[in-house]
Amino acid sequence: MENFVFQNPTKILFGRGMEDHVGEETAFYSKKVLLHYGGGSIKSSGLYDRVMASLKKAGVSWIELGGVKPNPRFSLVQEGIRLAKENQLGLILAVGGGSVIDSAKAIAMGAVIDGNVWDFYMGKGAPQSALPVGTVLTIPAAGSESSTGTVITNEEGWLKRSVNSELLYPRFSILNPELAFSLPKFQVACGVTDIMAHLMERYFTNVPHVSFTDRLIEATMKTLINQAPLVLEDPRNYDAWAEIMWAGTIAHNNLLNTGRIGDWASHDIEHEISGIYDVAHGAGLAVVFPAWMKYVWHHDVNRFAQWAVRVWNVDMDVFNPEAVALQGIARLEAFSKSMGLGTRLADLGIKDDRIDEMADKCTNGNTHTVGNFVPLDRNAIREILRLAEK
Repeated sequence: MENFVFQNPTKILFGRGMEDHVGEETAFYSKKVLLHYGGGSIKSSGLYDRVMASLKKAGVSWIELGGVKPNPRFSLVQEGIRLAKENQLGLILAVGGGSVIDSAKAIAMGAVIDGNVWDFYMGKGAPQSALPVGTVLTIPAAGSESSTGTVITNEEGWLKRSVNSELLYPRFSILNPELAFSLPKFQVACGVTDIMAHLMERYFTNVPHVSFTDRLIEATMKTLINQAPLVLEDPRNYDAWAEIMWAGTIAHNNLLNTGRIGDWASHDIEHEISGIYDVAHGAGLAVVFPAWMKYVWHHDVNRFAQWAVRVWNVDMDVFNPEAVALQGIARLEAFSKSMGLGTRLADLGIKDDRIDEMADKCTNGNTHTVGNFVPLDRNAIREILRLAEK
C-alpha cells in the first residue's frame, strides 16, 4: 500500500427534500451567486422553483446561466467567467449532473484569474485559488459533486481535457435520490457505467497489499450491478436510487483510491471519442473499457480473475485463470447490453475512421503515454480502438 493523505471537505446533505436547504448553505459563503444549470428539466420538474424559493428565503440573489450540454463546452465557461467577474459573484451554484458541476468548477477557477483558464486544462500551470462551488445533484454518474475533478470540451480542436485540484472540492452537495426519478433509461445506464468505470480505474492497480480497498471497490461494484436493474424497472424506486447515488459519490470522492495508484487510460481514450463525436461519456466508456481489458489482461491475470470471481460470480478455475478473467470481461459487456448500451464503436454510430487521430490526440503526438496499469503509447491506443470495433 502506498502512503496517502485523505481529506474530503465536501459537506453532503443526503435524502428527501434536502434541496430546500440550498439557500442557507449558499448564504454561508455568499449572498450573490451564479446559478448554473443545463436544459429545461430542472424547470419542468419543479426543482428550479424550489431552489429559487430557498435562495430568496436566505436572502441570496443570483445571476442565471443555463444551457450546459453533455461534454460541457468551454465557450459557455467563458460566458460564466464573464458574468462572475462583472457581477462580483461569490459562489457558483451548480444544479444538475456532472456536466453542470464540471462547468461550474471551470468558471470558479477562471473567475479569479486574469489569464485563460483553458491553460490549466492543457497542463500549463495549476489553479492557486477558486470561487467556492455548491451543487444540487440530479444525475448520479460523474461523482463531480464530491471530487477534485472537472472535464471540459474546447470547441477549438474539439479537445476534451481535465483538471484536478483540491481547490475544486464543492463546499456542499445536496443529494436527493428523488431528483433522479425522471431520468431516461439511457441516462440511467450511462450514469451507472460511469460510476463502474470510476471504480474499475481504481481497481486495476499495480500496487500490492491493497486488500481493504479492493473489497470496498468490489462491494460498490456489486451494489451497482444489483441496484441498476431495479431502477430501470421502477424509476421511482427511492431505495435503489439512494444506493446508486451514494455509490456514485463514494466511487469518485478519492476514498477508494487511498493507498493505490489507479489507471485512467480508459477515461483518457474515451475523452477523445466524446470530444470528437459528442457521445455520452458513459456510453463511450461501455465501449472503451472492455476493449482496454482485452488488451491488458495478460499483464496481471490474477487480478482480473479475482475481479471476475468476486464481482461477477465467475467460478474460479485455478488451472485456467485466463478463462476466468475473460469470462469476467464478457460479463461486464453483458451487463452493459442488459442496460441497453452498446459495446462496440459502431453502436455509438462511429463508422468513419478517425482512430489514428484519436490515438494521436490522446498521446499528444506520441510524446507521452497514458495509463498506469499498463502505460499505453499511440500504437497501443490504436490497437485498443481497433478491438472496440470487433
